[in-house]
Amino acid sequence: MCLNTGHPCNCLTDGNPCEPCRMTAKDRETEEAHLSNNINAQSQAESTCEPDLTISSSGVVRERGRNWGWMLSGIICVNILILGCALASGSAHSDINIRTSDLQIYLIILLLLTSIWMIYYIIYTARKENAVVYQDAHAGPVWLRGGLVLFGLLSIIMDIFKIAGYVGYLHCKSAVKVAFPVVQLVFIVVQTYFMWIHAKDCVQIQKNITRCGLMLTLSTNLVVWMTAVTEESVHQTTVPDYPSNNTKLSGRSLYISKASYGDSTCKCSHTSCSIFKEAYYYLYPFNIEYSLFASAMAYVMWKNVSRVADEHAHHSMKFHLKDVFLGPVTGILLVVAGLATFIAYETEMKKENNDYKKDKAVMMHFVMNIVIVTTMSISTLIGCTIYKVDHREHVSEKNPTRSLDVGLLVGASLGQFIISYFTLVAMIATGAKGYLNRLNLAWAILMVIQLGLQNYFIIEGLHREPYHEVHPVTVVANPYVLQPGKDLSSLEGSDMDTKSSPEPTEHNHHGHTAEHRPKLSWKRRVLKEVCVFLLLGNIILWIMPAFGARPQFDHDTETKFYSFNIWAAVVNVGLPFGIFYRMHSVASLFEVFLTS
Repeated sequence: MCLNTGHPCNCLTDGNPCEPCRMTAKDRETEEAHLSNNINAQSQAESTCEPDLTISSSGVVRERGRNWGWMLSGIICVNILILGCALASGSAHSDINIRTSDLQIYLIILLLLTSIWMIYYIIYTARKENAVVYQDAHAGPVWLRGGLVLFGLLSIIMDIFKIAGYVGYLHCKSAVKVAFPVVQLVFIVVQTYFMWIHAKDCVQIQKNITRCGLMLTLSTNLVVWMTAVTEESVHQTTVPDYPSNNTKLSGRSLYISKASYGDSTCKCSHTSCSIFKEAYYYLYPFNIEYSLFASAMAYVMWKNVSRVADEHAHHSMKFHLKDVFLGPVTGILLVVAGLATFIAYETEMKKENNDYKKDKAVMMHFVMNIVIVTTMSISTLIGCTIYKVDHREHVSEKNPTRSLDVGLLVGASLGQFIISYFTLVAMIATGAKGYLNRLNLAWAILMVIQLGLQNYFIIEGLHREPYHEVHPVTVVANPYVLQPGKDLSSLEGSDMDTKSSPEPTEHNHHGHTAEHRPKLSWKRRVLKEVCVFLLLGNIILWIMPAFGARPQFDHDTETKFYSFNIWAAVVNVGLPFGIFYRMHSVASLFEVFLTS
């Protein structure tokens, strides 16, 4: 039998194997013997390990330790949140004898404890060799950490304005009002650095301490967020003392004076207080978003404790808008138009105008929101249709980052769903009389449709495998390969010289073009256009409610239908989640854009 297929011989005709065939047979026998030895060794090792009960018992001990750490950290989180909720809700009402300074003292303790733990973690992991062996490639993407840094910087500026403003009230107010923004500023600096460096960590040492520390971080951020939202919501919807003015203007002016520094009996000692009040009002939403971003990242780190991350490389994705044009252009136009109408709407609401001009401003705001939501729904429907003809595989691996993204997306959208359905019921029950009520009804219906379509589009995009660039294979002709009917003597002389520098073949030309980024397919281009347009649309839908647009109170049909207290509770619960939903959608759409 001829074993040397790469060289022709006469083994079959002669019956005696030649030297290359004998060497090949010998190599094959050696390889088979080596494989049999490995199999025997493996079976012996398995047989010797079967009766060893110490391994299974240590595994049970590790499982019990992990469950104990999870339970303890969960108990810490629940207790901190419940106590914070009680203090925040109690201090929000004047009838309850809980002062704002009491809540701020509790927050100062939490911020100091969390900062101390994060500093300890940073120092310990820096000094301990192999403290972090595994990292979750999906956790803490650069755009999420970049958003955290941006909101953190704006929150620091807000704290600086609060410190400068509160100093003017030290002669008549507690010093806690100055101490709280100082401690919060230090906390934001430490936490931003901690999240930027360690967001991807899968901790394998001091697991229980790390779990408790991360839950302390999570609950602290949630209490800070809860306090800020409660303070803003209560002052945004305070009923005026005089019933003649039932517009939202008095509530806004009352918010700026009460939420910032205190009542009218305490006068500021310097003349710059009004400037700091206005700056504090416009920086407030960024601090709320910062707390939510940090909470989400802390939760992912908590889920990654003791997790052994997959070893396969994470796909590197670069951001560029080279092949995308229509989505960015139309999205920017939508943002500019939305900002223009929002500024005009806010300006009219702050003027002492008659009801006719304010109704016109509310109508303009409703029409602009209907246009935004309608165009976003159409583009989302196009993107969902592309998914039907897109044959990319779904992601099979499980990771806490993806599960958290989907959970936050669906959970946060419930806030806007609640407001829209309450509006829808009120409008239908009252007959939707008048153009403002009809516009409000159309806005509520379109908002429900847009939220459902966008949730499906984002969740489906997050669970699809990224597109992989397939480059054509570079084929280079080898002049030294023997052609049929030729021997070595034919390659001598001038023929050898002419083939020593082979010219590129047609396949080689294709190989050089493969080095450049290929043109996107039409499906990928449409998906990227849709992602960019939806991203910009969610930004403008975040800006308007985050910076004070409250058509729910400027238009009083729901207030009269449900009574002020019930409708204010619905808006105060749903609107913060709706604002967070828009910002979270921006981050999720950015990731879908990169994977498309």
